[in-house]
Amino acid sequence: MRPSNRKPDQLRDVVIETGVTRYAEGSCMVSFGHTKVLVTASLEQGVPSFLKGKGQGWVTAEYGMLPRSTHTRSRREAAAGKQSGRTQEIQRLIGRSMRAIIDLKALGERQITLDCDVIQADGGTRTASITGAWVALSMACDKLVADKVIESSPIIDQVAAISCGVFENTPVLDLDYDEDSNAETDANFVITGNGHSVEIQATGEKRGFSRDEFNALFDLAHAGCKTLFELQNKALGR
Repeated sequence: MRPSNRKPDQLRDVVIETGVTRYAEGSCMVSFGHTKVLVTASLEQGVPSFLKGKGQGWVTAEYGMLPRSTHTRSRREAAAGKQSGRTQEIQRLIGRSMRAIIDLKALGERQITLDCDVIQADGGTRTASITGAWVALSMACDKLVADKVIESSPIIDQVAAISCGVFENTPVLDLDYDEDSNAETDANFVITGNGHSVEIQATGEKRGFSRDEFNALFDLAHAGCKTLFELQNKALGR
């Protein structure tokens, strides 16, 4: 039995609330059980110097955990003067995931920055951030269309992410912290609406994992993301 009493293929309670901040072009609060992430999308005219004159836009992301998002207070990375390797890895992953499902030429020479701030962490903060980032990004692009800046949304597909793992020799979906810290295998899957994989991160924490176990995790991730796609659309009123 899982610590949360969930079935192996059962997600935590997932809630996506949109329009939670006043000023951002897109925003949502995404909750996976006790994990809560605030995601905002900010639109800027112009692009980074390496893209100037190329007739395309850019989507990037920043990620951070608030000092008391965990059991004990952690120091703000800004106070330390540098970001951790983990933070840099996650925000690059979020950016890659969003750029996989948007037509940057259709966006024009504009940049959308997605800020993912972890309010409370109980496992799966990067996957919750990606799932929420797509919603905030969609809202920002819809605003561009509503303001008649562009004719149609440059988003060409959905994207969501979910964690899976082997816990007590059983493949399970959507690890919380208790499972994540004790799993034999820990994996994160980023999957698009058309079923393509953007990124797969899989690690044997206590032992190696078999092909059959990986296939079981892959199947769990696809089923979990299918539910997340429905929740994303519901949050956007689609």
